Amino acid sequence: MTDRKTIDLDQGWAYMQNGIKKLKTILEGSSKTQFSSEEYMMLYTTIYNMCTQKPPLDYSQDLYDRYKGFFEEYIRSTVLSSVRDKHDEFMLRELVQRWVNHKVLVRWLSRFFHYLDRYFVVRRSLPPLNEVWLSAFRDLVYMEVRANASKAVITLIDKEREGEQIDRSLLKNILDIFVEIGMGDMKHYENDFEVQMLEDTADYYRKRVSHYLHASTEQKLVEKVQHELLVSRANQLLEKEHSGCRALLRDDKVDYLSRMYRLYHKIPKGLDAVANVFKQHITDEGTTLVQLTEESSCNKKNYKPCYP
Repeated sequence: MTDRKTIDLDQGWAYMQNGIKKLKTILEGSSKTQFSSEEYMMLYTTIYNMCTQKPPLDYSQDLYDRYKGFFEEYIRSTVLSSVRDKHDEFMLRELVQRWVNHKVLVRWLSRFFHYLDRYFVVRRSLPPLNEVWLSAFRDLVYMEVRANASKAVITLIDKEREGEQIDRSLLKNILDIFVEIGMGDMKHYENDFEVQMLEDTADYYRKRVSHYLHASTEQKLVEKVQHELLVSRANQLLEKEHSGCRALLRDDKVDYLSRMYRLYHKIPKGLDAVANVFKQHITDEGTTLVQLTEESSCNKKNYKPCYP
């Protein structure tokens, strides 16, 4: 059996770059030629071989670093520059398109770098490759455009309030970015968009009241909006997987729970639904503790020492 040929770091990375270059041309619409199964296997095998060569020719760490470096360079040179060139709704559309392309790029690269992600990254307890690209996009693109993106979204919402037709799917896609960029945490959506949107909404209805409605209508209007946003959707809001009341209790998110309390305590019987979730959480936690105690007690009774 012949030994496989050793792959030099620069040689192997140059081969991977050719594959990545082809993938980028496909995403940019410059080429319609897809990867053949042979090309895919060669790219995957190149990474596999470079990760499994004997030290000091195991290039796992180098590949991890170059993977991260590639995304940072690609975002700066391609993604960020194209988004910076656009404004308002055009900027939103470009951001959505770049986000979609970015995820497609990652999906393909995750196949090529699968062995690196599954073994080396896990052994070293490094951020998985999926987090690497997401963090790069967040730090280099999202953090720069979030304020303008939020402002552009609110401008479109205001236009719809005035009776204009807008692209709702565009708003949905943009706000999905605000959510996904948090990797399970809603802080970016809440802090970078929701706060400004609620302030704009309050200002919009306050102006309507001051312009042509009687002052007595203001409180009725507030109650109606609160009912529609919080009461009618209570179950959906309280049971959300990552940001609902149950998740906040589980993760000990005291600040978020305080915010939820302030929202619901203004509404008649608004805290009833919150209290029910809290009661069920306490019951579940207590039941689990009792079961663990009983199991521990049984294990002690059944324990037989090995010595005479």
